[in-house]
Amino acid sequence: MKKSLVLCAATAAMSMALAGSAFALELKIGVSTAETDPRNIAAEQFAEEIADKTGGEITAKVFPSGQLGGDADLINSMALDSGTVDIIITDASNFATYEPKMGISALPFQFSDFDTAWAFMDSDIEAGVEEALIDQNMRVLAHYCNGFRCVTNSKGAVETPDDMKGMLIRTPENPVIMATMTALGANPQPLAFSELYQALQQGTYDAQENPIPVIYNNKLYEVQDYLSVTNHIYSGMCFTIAESVWSGLTEEQQEIIQAAALASADADREMNKEQTDSLVASLEEEGMNINYPDLAPFAEATASVLTDNADTYGEDLLADLAAWKESYAPAETEAE
Repeated sequence: MKKSLVLCAATAAMSMALAGSAFALELKIGVSTAETDPRNIAAEQFAEEIADKTGGEITAKVFPSGQLGGDADLINSMALDSGTVDIIITDASNFATYEPKMGISALPFQFSDFDTAWAFMDSDIEAGVEEALIDQNMRVLAHYCNGFRCVTNSKGAVETPDDMKGMLIRTPENPVIMATMTALGANPQPLAFSELYQALQQGTYDAQENPIPVIYNNKLYEVQDYLSVTNHIYSGMCFTIAESVWSGLTEEQQEIIQAAALASADADREMNKEQTDSLVASLEEEGMNINYPDLAPFAEATASVLTDNADTYGEDLLADLAAWKESYAPAETEAE
């Protein structure tokens, strides 16, 4: 009841503001990574489109580099409807602290290429899981791409899971990623992304794991010597708006914002895919030592992440995932 009253009050206040000014609503978009990251660039495209299509009635301002808080803080702020942030762009599995089934897209070694991962993120299975977030003031409008997560560290090349034993590795506050690192023998410790560079520079952590564009665009090569292309988890991003904001919009405004979110997601995906391919050479030029380990032992070591958490997802959801992957495989092969 208390939550409903808060949402109603927020919706009423926003509706009054929209009625009283041509520039009534400025959406605050919170992102944890640097301005050069594809998600920030795509979010700026979103802001430009909605300002144009609404004639300036609705605008948006992007706050990069964790200015409004780290990923966990952004999610908490939206769930509490604190007014700190209106839109967040963060890893789907980061929402698992609120809805555990949101980790389904981030189970290790589920997707081998971008097209398959994108198709799953846009599937009815993912949409069904995301519906549970609406009651917690979070509505997913589109899916950005963060890429496939890889391990960097300051000790040496990771060729096998044995090389990760005891490694103190930074992860987001994300149960799926933490479980994956634990299965590989590492010691995961959560830390806000905005604090990561300094922590690595000071040697507080041995390692971290992120997609290649994140590693390059946030200059982690300056504080890490080794990149091992493990591709252990696909990181799909949820472009998420506060339900209290969404419900206060007119149907026409909702359509504009929805379309702009989807268009910006397409731009983000293409940027991320291109940078994943091109930035490896740039990281080498910056002095990183890059290796490509055999991934079979890593996949085998992390199989327990699914089996140990089967109750979290439930038999039906896991069966749907398996059936979807099987049905998608022929189309993937044909496309090749």
